[in-house]
Amino acid sequence: MKSIQEKQNQIIDEFNFFQDWTEKYQYLIDLGKSLPDFDQNNKIDSNLIDGCQSKVWLNSSFNDNIVIFEADSDAIISKGIISLLIRVFSGHNPKDILEANIDFIEKIGLNSHLSQTRANGLLSMIKQIKIYALAYQVKK
Repeated sequence: MKSIQEKQNQIIDEFNFFQDWTEKYQYLIDLGKSLPDFDQNNKIDSNLIDGCQSKVWLNSSFNDNIVIFEADSDAIISKGIISLLIRVFSGHNPKDILEANIDFIEKIGLNSHLSQTRANGLLSMIKQIKIYALAYQVKK
């Protein structure tokens, strides 16, 4: 299985393939569309990420010291962003998630191409993923 850093490097390579941000946004939207279906029963307030302008639901499960994330959003760009984060962090143990150096966002240039509200939402998504990881690490 790929490490968190290897997954980030793969995403960086994929985004470097595209010349301009119109293509990169389209790719981000396509990634969001490829998210697995999110169980409607998990679209509850406790799974909503605070700090996102759009609705982003994040659900997690923990088994054999591995955290699995699933998510959905009512906004196409947010859905693409959360799909990238799930791809990077899902399937890893809490310690690796908490210690990960998240550098792909800056390296693909996403941080400088988001509005302030979307950038805040992105930080909230990462924070929520780390909160889940911390809770599972403590519970272990």
